[in-house]
Amino acid sequence: MEKTMKDALKVYGPLALLAIASIWVALSLIDPAPPSKVTFASGGSSGAYYSLAQQYREKLAESDVEVEVLETRGSIENLALLESGRADIAFVQGGIAGPSDREKLRSLAGMFHEPFWVFVRDEAAIEDFGDLRDVRLAVGPDGSGTRALALDLQAAWGGDWPDASRSPGAGLEAVSALKAGDLDAAAFSASISAPYIADLLETPGISLLPFDRAPALARRTAALDEVMLYRGILDLEADVPSQNIPLIASVAQLVVDKDLHPAIESLLLEASEEIHSGNSAFAPAGAFPDEALIDLPLANEAERYWKNGPSFLRNYFSFQIANFLDRAWVFLIPLITLLIPLVRVAPPLYRWRVRRKIYVWYSDLRELEARGRESQTDEGRDEILDELSDMQKEVGELDVPLSYTEEVYHLRSHIAFVRNLVKGLYARDAGTHPAHTT
Repeated sequence: MEKTMKDALKVYGPLALLAIASIWVALSLIDPAPPSKVTFASGGSSGAYYSLAQQYREKLAESDVEVEVLETRGSIENLALLESGRADIAFVQGGIAGPSDREKLRSLAGMFHEPFWVFVRDEAAIEDFGDLRDVRLAVGPDGSGTRALALDLQAAWGGDWPDASRSPGAGLEAVSALKAGDLDAAAFSASISAPYIADLLETPGISLLPFDRAPALARRTAALDEVMLYRGILDLEADVPSQNIPLIASVAQLVVDKDLHPAIESLLLEASEEIHSGNSAFAPAGAFPDEALIDLPLANEAERYWKNGPSFLRNYFSFQIANFLDRAWVFLIPLITLLIPLVRVAPPLYRWRVRRKIYVWYSDLRELEARGRESQTDEGRDEILDELSDMQKEVGELDVPLSYTEEVYHLRSHIAFVRNLVKGLYARDAGTHPAHTT
């Protein structure tokens, strides 16, 4: 049994090693595994970007992917971090990406509206955005998304805009200046949940500027959208606001480095459907994520995802297993193609090896038969009979599988035949009939 096992190992062992080597080569050639840690550039710790980035961090942690959330000053800094490779993922306000950004970055989809709020003092008698060129207007500091969008809108309206209409005031500082009369107007690109938005909407003497030409602006820029602040949406009882107000809103995009692993992109897309698909003040449930409201090229994985949904494997396996199988499947067909002939050749090779242990004796047996026929002396024939006895003993000790025992007995009967043939030569020379012994 031990020798039989050794025979099997000698045949199947090399084939198994070849199969293992083939699998190892295949695994070394497949796409690299996704990173276990990524960096997410968000925004200020009190803003919507930062809060949402924390939700993504929690979602990706469920798939054992660590997310480092960076606090930043907003979209402009986020773009810079992505460009420099210091961030892998970021929220970026629509409408501020430039040509160089389109070369290196990709969008996964538009995720939510960021209305462009312009609050004006009633005594300034401002009725249209173009009227702001002649007043003191705060549009945020350099590097902010609010300032970038405000300057784009000013350029769209055309004409000269003096420095006074591009004051760097922002946030609570701008709110205080507007209330005190130090500013005539202030612009904010912010979520409706920002505390100062509700505060300004309820402040006497300060009004929200409507964008009656919002549809035209939305057509001019892919990542801008027309939205409506509906009457009473903030406070039905107090009727805030007291009328429908058309606004223009940028669409915050989830932007990634174009070389980010597709599996991480897929995880982000899965998370985005849970985080952004609910109802909001400016969009019904299911409106976001929206792959159309972007101004950067759509990532290949996002294009596939929004067309077909999560991968088939992801519906049944964890992220890690599904990702491995997804990366490895392209090598399964050539690997199986290689293994099938190996598996098919193994049994014949094993049979040949076992039978060879039996058939190798026939060469010696034929030689002994030929010598026995040619021998003219009893001494020569006795020597041949001794060798046949040794052969019979060694053949009897052969260890072969039970299914090959018949062939061993055939060999032993053939040895007996040659023995009788040689003994018959004694009888022929002595003029007697040979004894029929085995």
